[in-house]
Amino acid sequence: MKLKISDRKKKIINRVYKIFLIIIGPVIVIFNDTFGKLEGFAEFVVLYFILLIITIAHWVFKQIKSIIRLKNEKEKTELLHLKSQVNPHFFFNTLNNLYGLMEKDSKEREMVLKLSDMMRYSIYEGQKDWVSLKQELDYLKNYIELQGIRYHKKSDIQFNSEIENPQAKIMPLLFIILVENAFKHGLENLEKDAYIHINLTEKDNNVNFIIENNFELQQTPNTEGIGLKNLKRRLELVYPNKHVLSFDVNTTSYTVKLSLKLK
Repeated sequence: MKLKISDRKKKIINRVYKIFLIIIGPVIVIFNDTFGKLEGFAEFVVLYFILLIITIAHWVFKQIKSIIRLKNEKEKTELLHLKSQVNPHFFFNTLNNLYGLMEKDSKEREMVLKLSDMMRYSIYEGQKDWVSLKQELDYLKNYIELQGIRYHKKSDIQFNSEIENPQAKIMPLLFIILVENAFKHGLENLEKDAYIHINLTEKDNNVNFIIENNFELQQTPNTEGIGLKNLKRRLELVYPNKHVLSFDVNTTSYTVKLSLKLK
């Protein structure tokens, strides 16, 4: 019967093995004159260096494999992004045509203009590695104002921002999934007393984003869908060890906090 070794035990064994190799090397050098003539010592030295070479080769192989995996993942992400741009271009042109046909100063025309601006940002700025914090802020404001026009119900939507450096660089479309979830799982399902409170601050290149919304007791709060999984992965790739994403859920409210150090 084969015994299964847990990941934790594997890590401990691997660590002990590496410590053994690190310690034995200097011992061989220091005590070579003393033990060099002992029977079997030469074979031990040969075995040690074989193990050392295998270990180094294994480490190099893992690093190459990791680089290839990240490269492939980046290429897949870029491909998916390019595919997603095919239809938005069509809709973007259609929106411009609709805008020209609508009456001036109408609410519908205002909605089309904001949606057109959002799509322009998503298509042209969203594909960049970095955008300014001000651009990301304007995009969120457009989205929130558009949703305010869309929903014909009394609600408390607040968006407060305090930015020290508007030109600070940030990954594009970083906060939108959290804002979308707040509207989708909160305001959209509530008939009254819905609220969404958003706070975005930046100081010394440290960004803090907090969003809170309420939801129906019968409704499941913002569960982790594909959007949140993608957000977590993007944060891991772009802001490794430089971000904290947390979720707080009680009976009627859902709060998300994202803190990150800008590059």
